[in-house]
Amino acid sequence: MALAGRKTAVLRNLAAGLALMATVACAPIYRNHGYVPMDQDLGRVQIGATRDEVREVIGLPSVTSLANDSGWFYVQSRFRTFGLSRREVGREVVAVSFNPQGRVSNVERFGLEQGRIVPLSRRVTDSGVEGSSFLRQLFGSVGRLRADQVLDD
Repeated sequence: MALAGRKTAVLRNLAAGLALMATVACAPIYRNHGYVPMDQDLGRVQIGATRDEVREVIGLPSVTSLANDSGWFYVQSRFRTFGLSRREVGREVVAVSFNPQGRVSNVERFGLEQGRIVPLSRRVTDSGVEGSSFLRQLFGSVGRLRADQVLDD
């Protein structure tokens, strides 16, 4: 009888260990990709600064506006991996806009809140980032959202 009790205890402990390993193995893993400057670094970017001064303070951007080089965009995405499934769960964009003389006119941080692009912080001299369609493209692929669901015209 003692041998049967030991086998039962060993099997019970083995089952508990396997259940614990399965639970830990299925914990979600979060990873960030891309680069977005921190608020304290953005605070050092002054309205009126040149592109070279911005580059020295916060580095080169992930993306630049292609039409007229009027803005630099820093993009960071957050991904959640759970088992075999990988999904983008968030995206943040910092937009540094330049006037025609190549000086900083706006510094804005955007994120998503309830499926809509929202400004998280803003230091501007005009009403906002030119080319909001570019922001739509940057945010449009987050999760399963379409760009027309994210921004109103």
